Amino acid sequence: MYLAYNILYLIALFILFPFEYLKRSRELRNRWLKERLGLYKTTPHYSNTPLPCIWIHAVSVGEVIASTPLIKKIKEKYTDADIIISTVTDTGQKVAQERIGNIAKVIYVPFDIPFAINMAVKKIKPSIFIIVETELWPNIIRIMRRNSIPVLLMNGRISEKSFNRYKIFRFFMQDVLNNINILCMQNELYAERMRELGADPNKIKTIGNFKFDTRPSSAVPEWTGIFRRQKTEDREQTNERGFTIISGSTHRTEEDLILNAYMKLRTDFPRLNLIIAPRHPERFREVEELLKKKGLEYVKRSELHNSWFAESSESHRVSGLQTSYQASGIIILLDVIGELSSVYSVCDIAIMGGSFIEHGGQNPLEPAYWGKAIVCGPHMENFPFIDEFYRTGSALKTDSDSLYESLKGLLISPERILSMGNLAKELYEKNSGAADKAIAVIEKHL
Repeated sequence: MYLAYNILYLIALFILFPFEYLKRSRELRNRWLKERLGLYKTTPHYSNTPLPCIWIHAVSVGEVIASTPLIKKIKEKYTDADIIISTVTDTGQKVAQERIGNIAKVIYVPFDIPFAINMAVKKIKPSIFIIVETELWPNIIRIMRRNSIPVLLMNGRISEKSFNRYKIFRFFMQDVLNNINILCMQNELYAERMRELGADPNKIKTIGNFKFDTRPSSAVPEWTGIFRRQKTEDREQTNERGFTIISGSTHRTEEDLILNAYMKLRTDFPRLNLIIAPRHPERFREVEELLKKKGLEYVKRSELHNSWFAESSESHRVSGLQTSYQASGIIILLDVIGELSSVYSVCDIAIMGGSFIEHGGQNPLEPAYWGKAIVCGPHMENFPFIDEFYRTGSALKTDSDSLYESLKGLLISPERILSMGNLAKELYEKNSGAADKAIAVIEKHL
């Protein structure tokens, strides 16, 4: 079966390679290609000593963010260890560099072909290989095991879509899973799916979700001070409270839906603010054009200087636009990477992108950390724990047709917004601790 897999993988690689290579900048292409072939440079970060080398694979941004608490705890416990984190995507590389580049070496994972993997293992000499969530590459798992390198799956999850696909190849997946030393799953549902795929039940543990241990990636930016100042002035002048909605990690068609709801809401709430953060950087321009098409005034985050919006600033002029928040709300297009998790701190309501289309939603724990009211569309399949948020009243489930009414219902009831936020924070804190459990597992295999 591995022979058939290798043939299919090479065919797919041959077809996709030109696009993947050429879409990157000239400066990045050579490093991307060399590292994906396992041709890594020799640097002090690679293990040339008896000290442990811990290799963690996190495919993209979500996995990098989820693994950050674990990586920081690993560094605290194994101070002298080399830590390698590999990704597939360029955005994953960028976020990894920003979050943990000071304690880990960030690389591209090799192609799942034996030549590239063997070269990587020879160069890096890992003591342990940790997969975050469910990035299951059969060859890399098999070759690590053949080299007596423990393979651990951490923060394991398996969506219903992936589960149904894997069931078709259960006889092959069973072999892949049993080459993994231990499978630490987020919850019992995912653990049961692994058992149904043929994984050894004795290798499966349920330890919780690293995402409950994540913290904002950066300090709260100074420019967000305008929203805190607005709330203060509203209380002083009108005894009312200014409101800010963040629509985080939105996908195509969702921005149109949210902007339409926002335009209707401003009839009753003229000082309502909106921060809109597209999920993919390549769509920043597209969303900007949508704002122009709707005739909405907006400010791009990339054109702000923090001092312009600092709480102590007397001037609110941004790129020639006189931002008169006394008269109307402000729209900010968050066209930068890495700030969203911290910017949630100034909102009242967080709308989860990716949940109004069949994508499966984006991470609701980022606003929950700050104690914010959370609004989700019907598609939050990527985060099964959201059901507990719904049950406890920590989050509100709505749909495209009801978004406006749902938001209006919250805005006319500030006490409900506060209650939802407090409940969300309580739930977040109750479920933290998965990273500590993972450290205990890692310790047994090092």
